Amino acid sequence: MLNPFWTDVVGSLAACLTTVSFLPQAWHSFRTRDVSGVSLGMYSLFTAGVALWLAYGLLLRAWPIVVANVITLALALAILFMKLMYGRELLGSEPKFAEPTARPEGAVRCTAAKLVSDPNNSGKTDTKH
Repeated sequence: MLNPFWTDVVGSLAACLTTVSFLPQAWHSFRTRDVSGVSLGMYSLFTAGVALWLAYGLLLRAWPIVVANVITLALALAILFMKLMYGRELLGSEPKFAEPTARPEGAVRCTAAKLVSDPNNSGKTDTKH
């Protein structure tokens, strides 16, 4: 049977690493208010799951699980809150696209009809079939 000390050490290390992994996302979202890469559905389900892990740890009195999930729940709720608050600012805003760049002479471009060579870089659509 494993020594309970080493079991707690492994559990604590796992809890620390998985909890700390949320810091970069939370900090980035807080600093930039950019939550475009955060899925509302995923974070909602994840936050509910973390709350259940916290309850599970409390029922078992497994303190590495409790401490890790209290911190993770706080970070997940913060990210979820930012998604709800900052994500609304983006509704109705125009998508931003990069400016088109000029093609080098003789570049190949794709049209709905077929690939055509454009030696003059004229930008005209050649619809040869």
